Amino acid sequence: MIDVVLTGALTGLGLIVAIGAQNAYVLRQGIHRQHVGIVVAICALSDALLILLGVAGVGALIADHPTALTVTKWLGAAYLVWFAIKSFRSAMHPEALKVGGPVARSGVIATTLALTYLNPHVYLDTVLMLGNIATQQGDPGRWWFAGGAMTASLLWFSALGFGARAVAPYVSRPSVWRVLDIVIGLTMLLVAALLLFG
Repeated sequence: MIDVVLTGALTGLGLIVAIGAQNAYVLRQGIHRQHVGIVVAICALSDALLILLGVAGVGALIADHPTALTVTKWLGAAYLVWFAIKSFRSAMHPEALKVGGPVARSGVIATTLALTYLNPHVYLDTVLMLGNIATQQGDPGRWWFAGGAMTASLLWFSALGFGARAVAPYVSRPSVWRVLDIVIGLTMLLVAALLLFG
């Protein structure tokens, strides 16, 4: 079963490591050192939930209702554009890194949940794709596969969020934050475009 767990882990990593809105936000919160544990927990637990739903067969159900994915796609794209505008505004008035600055926990939680659940690619990748690949492993292999994918997700988000602290000393200048906010804003717009037209 180790090979099935490794297959699940590598497949899961292949789908979540790509730079996207969620990863960019986790990285930003990690660098800023603001509610990192909550952000990492929400992302990892959400992935685990969606992977379990996919392995349990919910992916086939979602595939039969494309309207739900279409609505989520438009909501997700609108949110990403709003987030990009917010990042560009921050880039116009960059500030040096402020460790432990006043950021409301509720706002961080809402943003993390929105970037996670308003992204149709999350459903396509974790529920449909991982669910379909897991099903090919048979029983009980699909659950071992799911365990590998969930472990990879937890390790990735933990490394991204908590590992970002290592680069914090290098991003203490406002000019670095300007570039980071611009890159995040462009990433959000790119993901929004891919959602709508990709």
